[in-house]
Amino acid sequence: MASTYEWKVGDIVWAKMKGFSTWPGKIALPRPNMKKPKATKPMHCVWFFGSQNFGWIDENQIEDYAEKRKANSNVCKSQLFKNAIVDCDEYISRREAGEDVESQFQQQYEEEELVPVEDEFEYVDDSAQDENVSETSGGRKRRGRSFSREEGEGKKRRSTSGAPRKKSVAENGEATPKAVKAKTPKKSLPFASGSAHAAASPRKSAATILLNRPTVAAKPDTVPLNIGDISETLRSKQIKPTDLRFGFLGLGNMGSGMVKNLIQSGHKVTVWNRTPEKCRNFVTAGATEGLTPSDVVASSDIIFSCVSDATTAKELIFGNCGVDSEMSAHKAYVEMTGIDVESSKDIADGIQAKGGRYLEAQMQGSKSDSEEGTLIILAAGERSLYDDCLTAFAAISSRSFFLGEVGSAIKMNLVLQLVQGVSVAALTEGLALADRANLKSDDVMEILGLTTFSNDLIKQKGEIIVGGNFGVQHPLQYMQKDLNTALNLGHQIEQPLPLTAAANEVFKHAKRLGYAEHDVSAVYIRARF
Repeated sequence: MASTYEWKVGDIVWAKMKGFSTWPGKIALPRPNMKKPKATKPMHCVWFFGSQNFGWIDENQIEDYAEKRKANSNVCKSQLFKNAIVDCDEYISRREAGEDVESQFQQQYEEEELVPVEDEFEYVDDSAQDENVSETSGGRKRRGRSFSREEGEGKKRRSTSGAPRKKSVAENGEATPKAVKAKTPKKSLPFASGSAHAAASPRKSAATILLNRPTVAAKPDTVPLNIGDISETLRSKQIKPTDLRFGFLGLGNMGSGMVKNLIQSGHKVTVWNRTPEKCRNFVTAGATEGLTPSDVVASSDIIFSCVSDATTAKELIFGNCGVDSEMSAHKAYVEMTGIDVESSKDIADGIQAKGGRYLEAQMQGSKSDSEEGTLIILAAGERSLYDDCLTAFAAISSRSFFLGEVGSAIKMNLVLQLVQGVSVAALTEGLALADRANLKSDDVMEILGLTTFSNDLIKQKGEIIVGGNFGVQHPLQYMQKDLNTALNLGHQIEQPLPLTAAANEVFKHAKRLGYAEHDVSAVYIRARF
């Protein structure tokens, strides 16, 4: 950016702080004791819309807001950036309508003095005659102001997604924590439209602010499953169902879609879920409900299990009213949960001790793949059981593979998950770099789509990131779990996995920030911020 303007207090601008996207703000007087960085070029204090933070900005990094409104409106895709633009436009509109928003702005900050910095780049304050400007005993002009507080309980300060973040009052030594705490709650700033991103409260640490990002507060939106809907893929398969009775334990993101296709393809299915309410619609569609896992085993020939993790999977087997109590030589068990090799072997031992047959069947695919019946099934264990499951696998997948003895399918699945996890992490890191470098994410994805690196995974996750809606297709927590399991496998066989270790840490941090139940593409939040 290059500026030919002589900026003055109150000017509405685009300002870019190093490491952040350009952001809407206004030239403002610096806060008390807000030290000006040593620089050879002129610098101006900018107050940023949306984040309500201050920062010293090089004059060459400041542009006129109206002149660059169209060009800069899409430099960042975050909702907080869009909200900041809305607040900025509202401020301008109200000011042009003759409303004295500047006075309202100053009144909201009356408890904190803003003293102009006296140096070679002295501020030009056209509002020096404003009634809110008073003379100090030393003859220096000051402008009073205090931070606003959003009215109502439970509303917390949200950090910007990419907006410049400066230290708090207490962190900068400009006021003590006690002084901040003692401030009287006031109404929202006149240009903050009441949205959550504009709610101000005592400043928090960077970690706390990240935890309060808008998309973290609520569970990601999911489209309700239409159990009566038969996908075109399933119609085209023309499956002739077996006479064997199937049981299914777990109606989560993946299990629900698979059970829907089993029912719609004509298979006899008994279902159980830890939350019984999830069974209701499936019963209406033609399934039978079992009150406990053991009830499902008693009424089924082959039982599928698809739950959250290895601990839960084992509890279904060995817990009270579990599978183990009804397992016999005439029954079989298929474990579809993403688990480690040792856990699969433990479950196999428990099933086989009762004379039952065991098969591990790992899934490759997303929530939508489970609903469409286009998963990839990786199976290992008893071949006879795999053959008995072929019509069921045909209903829920586009292809299935038998890979040999117990543990082989899990190892194959971990290899594939490792490649996907590292790829998604690389994609998000590239998009984060593009955003910081003022490149448009849309352009990055369009050009990437023309290269040899383009594939369905990159396209799908890229679209989700650019859209900013991390609705779940493949939960982030399960990808992180698989990466961690792959690392453990690598440790056991002494195979170095440095890229996987780095990707796992990124996913782990995103999970800690509250994105466990969001799509894996939400790891972008960690890469970007």
